[in-house]
This record gives sequence, structure tokens and C-alpha cells, in this order.
Amino acid sequence: MKIMNKSKVGRNDPCPCGSGLKYKKCCLGKDDGQTEENRTAYARKYNVRLKDEKAVEGIRIAGRLVLETLDLVEAAIRPGLVTEVINTLVHEHTVKNGGIPAPLNYRGFPKSVCVSVNEVICHGIPGERELREGDILNVDITTIIDGYFADANKTFFVGSPGPGARKIVNVARECLRLGREKVRPGNTIGDIGFAIQQYAEGQGCSVVREFVGHGVGFEFHESPQVPHFGRKGEGLTLVPGMVFTIEPMINLGERYLRVLDDDWTAVTRDGSLSAQFEQTILVTDDGYESLTPYDL
Repeated sequence: MKIMNKSKVGRNDPCPCGSGLKYKKCCLGKDDGQTEENRTAYARKYNVRLKDEKAVEGIRIAGRLVLETLDLVEAAIRPGLVTEVINTLVHEHTVKNGGIPAPLNYRGFPKSVCVSVNEVICHGIPGERELREGDILNVDITTIIDGYFADANKTFFVGSPGPGARKIVNVARECLRLGREKVRPGNTIGDIGFAIQQYAEGQGCSVVREFVGHGVGFEFHESPQVPHFGRKGEGLTLVPGMVFTIEPMINLGERYLRVLDDDWTAVTRDGSLSAQFEQTILVTDDGYESLTPYDL
């Protein structure tokens, strides 16, 4: 998802609930952040639709199938596997279990899953590419069940990784963990991005700017956008009921990219390796819950 704009509610700004008080004197840090006033204000001002318990449970159910499908793919990964086989596995398992693969025909995307190998940052199209010993492979699955969307991805090793592959995968995994830990009411989207950027760049890696996390649940892509770079205290303030992805794309080399002639596949401009991990995250009253949880 491309970055379009930034929203910001600072501690001294008017509270989005419409009370007329400053945010720090009103809803900042309160456990009842998902009030009807907040729901209305966030929808009106930021186009962010907070999720109630029914919606969260629906996303959680879709998330279970996403994780089950990722496990199925992981078990099949080996040198010599053609990426089209991964598409078939994901499509058939999703449909057999009552889901819909969200990527298929989304804005013209031709497959049911994104499969990104080595220098491919994201939106790789499954096809005839054959996996080789030492490759890294990102598999990004979004599933719809009963109208609710859940989204997650992992980067896997194909056979035994080299030192560069091991480094970038470990850094990307830690970036998701650190970003996730910044999710709690009263923090901002900028806090998430700052934590990710500081760590990645401190490891000598770079953060992709052109693609970001996003709201999810009622649709494939919703507001807010969640950059994986930023400054502390900037961006939209987090409140309970927000659901979004954190999915840092981390390059071993420079951050710059180009999109191939298929208009989907984004690759590192310098040919360096890129890795990514993603989970769908709910802001709770006192922190967060991953709706697509797996160990980091």
C-alpha cells in the first residue's frame, strides 16, 4: 500500500472524541478508548473503523486459517519447488476450509498468494521460478472468512542459508517484534515506525518506504497506514479497537526499489536480499493482541 498522507493527534491536540478537552486530559490512556464517541470521531476524521468484539472474533477465525496455511506451505518448501505449487497449495487449502484468497483478482493480481524470493521485496507473482538451495522465500497470505480479512506473512529459508540470508531474516523478524511491542493505547503510529527504523538501520540494513502496514478486517486495505519508519509521538494516536498490520520490509542493501513490467513485483534496486514478517494486530485496552500470532 502506498503512503498517501499522515494523521497526527498530539497530547495537546483536541481529543478526537469531541469533548473539547485536550487529548492528554481526556481519552489518553483511558481503558474506555473504544467509546461510541471515539468510534464516530475516528471514522469521521481518519476513516478508521474500530472493531467490536464480533468483528475481532471474525478476524481471529480468518487468522487461524492463514496460519494453518502458512504451516502447510512451510512443510512443502524445498530446493526444486516451483512457486506455482505454493499458489496451488494456498488456493486449494483456503477454499477447502471455507475461505476466500483475498489477493486473487484484487486490482488485477492474478494469483491467490504473494510469493517473493530473494531480491523481491513484495507482491511476487507465483509462476515457474524454481527455488534453489540458500534462497529466502516470503509467503504472504490474506484470507477472507464470512466477510472478515486476516493478513500475515513469513520469510522462510530454502535449505541452508548463507550469512547474508540469515542476517536479513533475523533482522526483519526482530523488527516486527519491536514494532509490535509499541502497540498500546496512547502511543502513536510513529512510535511503531521509529522502533523498527532504529533497529534495522542500527544493524546496517534499510527500511522500504514505499510499502507500509495498513488497517485490515472489514476490507483488504483500510486506514490507517502504518509506516515502518518515523518519529516518536507522530502519527495517529492508537486507541482500542484499531486493527492493522505491521509488516516491515527490510533490505540487506539500500532501501530503493523498482517495480517490474508486470506492475506488481517490487525488487531491490541494487539486487540485495529483502525479508519481511507480518501479523495482524489489535489494539486492546492495555496493549495489543496478534490476531495472526506466531513465535518471533
